[in-house]
Amino acid sequence: MRFMVLVKADKNSEAGVLPDEKLLADMGKYNEELAKAGVLLAGEGLHPSSKGARVRFSGDKRTVIDGPFAETKELIAGFWLIQVKSREEAIEWVKRSPNPFPGTEAEIEIRQVFEAEDFGPAFTPELREQEERLRAQVAAKQ
Repeated sequence: MRFMVLVKADKNSEAGVLPDEKLLADMGKYNEELAKAGVLLAGEGLHPSSKGARVRFSGDKRTVIDGPFAETKELIAGFWLIQVKSREEAIEWVKRSPNPFPGTEAEIEIRQVFEAEDFGPAFTPELREQEERLRAQVAAKQ
């Protein structure tokens, strides 16, 4: 099972305040533990929303909205993509994470990633084949 682990933004991350050396070291150690255990697929910090954009869809119309975005509590400051055996294992790994914003409250959200079998018969053999081709193309570029 794959899980997207989302580090919620705070006012400092949205202001572009970078982590200090201690937090970078603590996160590096945690990431090494994830990698050593074979569960880490990806993990990155994100620039503040002031450097981002959103595309709003309304029927056939597309509207681009430039950041920053107002609701900090709904924004993401970073993520991990992990592969574990269960939701409970994902939670246990996240509980071991350093606080992403030391000295303050922080929140990390855990969301399961859909797998091909989750889509049932709507995910036809042709669509599965297409998905496999795309994954192979992406893997070849890494």
